[in-house]
Amino acid sequence: MAKKNSKLYRLTLNDDTSHKRIRLWRFSKAGIIIGVISAAVILFGIFYSLIAFTPLRVSIPGYPDAHFKQGAIENALKVDSLENEMLRWTLYAENLARVLAGEESLSGTDSLIAANTTKFLEDLSREEISRRDSILRTTVAREEQFGVGSDKSRTLPIEGMHFFTPLKGVISRPYDRVLHPAIDITAPAKSVVSAVLDGTVIFSGWTDDAGYSIILQHEGNVISCYKHNQTLLRKEGEKVTAGTPISLIGNTGTDQLHKEDYLHFELWYEGEAVDPTKYCKF
Repeated sequence: MAKKNSKLYRLTLNDDTSHKRIRLWRFSKAGIIIGVISAAVILFGIFYSLIAFTPLRVSIPGYPDAHFKQGAIENALKVDSLENEMLRWTLYAENLARVLAGEESLSGTDSLIAANTTKFLEDLSREEISRRDSILRTTVAREEQFGVGSDKSRTLPIEGMHFFTPLKGVISRPYDRVLHPAIDITAPAKSVVSAVLDGTVIFSGWTDDAGYSIILQHEGNVISCYKHNQTLLRKEGEKVTAGTPISLIGNTGTDQLHKEDYLHFELWYEGEAVDPTKYCKF
């Protein structure tokens, strides 16, 4: 049995004319198996390298190409915008329920999450809802009697506005009324910058010192500025709502104070720069 397992085979390459031996190979069954496995491993390695490290991978059906990635980014922006819009409506419903109940309203989405006591009007009886609605109507009528609501376009002061956070990150340079009337927020590359309030884009373009910048005009003489972006997502004249993506952060422009990507954010009220940290949570 030992002799049968060690049996060798010979493969000879001869010249057809002179019958001279050119090459001789000797091998066993184990050698054939090892050779086939080794060849298969080498071929697999070559095939994997071509797919993993060359543009040939995009030819695979279902592999995400540039258009697919662009679509994924756009969908992510839309989802982020929808989430912000849902938070706005949730905050509105919660504040309405609290006003009807005679409770203090919430100041923002962070307060809404912290409270975690969302109530639904469906839980109340129709008689209770009607009673609270009557109280609210009486209060409004009393205010109108003394001229509180005579102006149809009444504008809230900045303290009464609900600001959305433009970017979640770390404040790398705080507000200083004289030296730095803004804040710098560092965040990962390509982080989405959102509008803090409903408004209109009054500038969207490039400046040498601030790079790609976008400026929004809001009601109540409020202006918000977003500078040193990598990409701008809105054009001049466009209407935006609070929480809408408007740009991606970067590090453009000559007036750069950080090596990493960051957002230079300014908030102006009635012609004066104010501290954004008093109105937004970062």
